Amino acid sequence: MFRPAALFIGMRYTRAKRRNHFISFISLVSMIGIALGIAVLITVLSVMNGFDREIKQRVFSMVPPITVSSSTGALAEWQNLQNLLKQYPVILNSAPYITGEVLLNNAGSTQPAVISGILPDEEKKVSQVAGKMVEGQLTNLEAGQFGIVLGENLAQALNARMGDKVTVVTPQVSLSPAGAIPRYKRFTVVGIFRAGNGFGFDRSLGFVSLVDAQKLLGLGENVSGLHLGVKDVFAAPRIAGDLRKQLTGASITTWADQFGEFFHAVQLEKTMMFFILLLIIAVAAFNLVSTLMMVVSEKESDIAILRTFGATPRTIMSVFVVQGAIIGLFGTLFGLIGGLLLASNVTEIVNWIQDVFHVQFLSSDVYFVNYLPSRIEFSDVAKICCASLLLSLFATLYPAWRASKMDPVESLRYE
Repeated sequence: MFRPAALFIGMRYTRAKRRNHFISFISLVSMIGIALGIAVLITVLSVMNGFDREIKQRVFSMVPPITVSSSTGALAEWQNLQNLLKQYPVILNSAPYITGEVLLNNAGSTQPAVISGILPDEEKKVSQVAGKMVEGQLTNLEAGQFGIVLGENLAQALNARMGDKVTVVTPQVSLSPAGAIPRYKRFTVVGIFRAGNGFGFDRSLGFVSLVDAQKLLGLGENVSGLHLGVKDVFAAPRIAGDLRKQLTGASITTWADQFGEFFHAVQLEKTMMFFILLLIIAVAAFNLVSTLMMVVSEKESDIAILRTFGATPRTIMSVFVVQGAIIGLFGTLFGLIGGLLLASNVTEIVNWIQDVFHVQFLSSDVYFVNYLPSRIEFSDVAKICCASLLLSLFATLYPAWRASKMDPVESLRYE
């Protein structure tokens, strides 16, 4: 079968001979170094992607993509606004809400909280609170029954359980002959939800019926605003910009206004980690320089003979580029396989280590989760492999260039 001379000779030089075991060993070390660097980089980025996924799930399950409210704090005739928003195909659903800061009291314990008045059936369409319930149901919030759904940590701080009566005290006051009296109401705990640690949702949020919130906060038929659900949450800032042009006088915010800087910091950290760990691959790849320089020195007479047979400097250069590229290719391939295997099983591996040595590496109080999440993104894998191959190829250029510049007369003088 026909093979180009440079390819044939380059592949031949990669195989060990009795007299060049050391050089072949150095080539193997370079290959292993590249493979380890790629495996580590794939695993680290996959773990960071896993944490990013967990954080986004926490945020997007509780925070609506877009919020439309009034600058006065009370939105009148909100049903008309709902009908208007139905004309936008990118907006899937909308749900009215009322929000207010209150104090909750139960059994001598007092905690600050943010109370949201909602319509359970409509709120399900824009958030995932209903799926976070650990006791009771979100639909237990019935108008006029004055029920309340608390976050798990908030309920524990109040020593409140299902069926307990919790006193809700608002900043508004009622005037009486005795003076100004804070407005308060007793609510029955009808549900407890768990959104997970990290952002304080369980510690600071409570839900009541929209009608009950209107009575408690004295808003009449008004609401605080509308929560909007969209097809693509990452397109929320752009959609909000379009809505601001159409809904003059309305205050429109998105999840990015509250958590955008945090996600930007996570993405920046991932990018910097990529370039830092890429240095491991660069160090391993540039070991090829010393390996190929030794090969060039050993093959000096072979190069001279090839030149006398008519091989051009470009052919000689191609021989050593091929040899270095083969080492880089196999190192990348082995690293890719090892990285994918390790990233796919890193959660089970860490859990096994924790069980065997009775240690806890991750705490949900600090890291949002108590396990090591992993998510392989093939775009990251492709970038890593391409970077490895380019670095390996770049490392072969100088030794190959030196080989192509050898003088055959000087090389054969003492042969």
